[in-house]
Amino acid sequence: MQISSGFRSIAVAAMAMAGVSLATAAHADSGTIRFSVYKAAFFVGGSGGEGTFTFHGKTYPISIGGVSGGLAFGVSKTYFHGTVRHIRRARDVTGVYGAAGGGGTIGKGAQVILMTNDKGAQLELTGKQVGLQVNADLSGMAISLR
Repeated sequence: MQISSGFRSIAVAAMAMAGVSLATAAHADSGTIRFSVYKAAFFVGGSGGEGTFTFHGKTYPISIGGVSGGLAFGVSKTYFHGTVRHIRRARDVTGVYGAAGGGGTIGKGAQVILMTNDKGAQLELTGKQVGLQVNADLSGMAISLR
């Protein structure tokens, strides 16, 4: 059985394209992030803050904004730090991250959060919270480069 040279060329090109796309996915990178967020809520809440994102040795200033709805009340400030995984360039960290959760803090407390944005970036955060905050809500957080 003889395979035509045209078919063979198409098959080789298809395998090469598949190899490039797999290599690109395998080379996703990570960066570090640190920011502080102020949050105030009475059923509907809002939050805002700023910080830095470091990727390939370069530090970028970031802004944080968010809303929450559900059972939530109180005022708090949280200092977060962590890792952003599955990114290829600095702007992949930008976007809206969503989470559902619950918790409470009086005085000082700790938080651990895992969220993903629409570009597939995975945000793994730990934080220390100060203030009074009780919540069982759906919340979203937007990160933008400044």
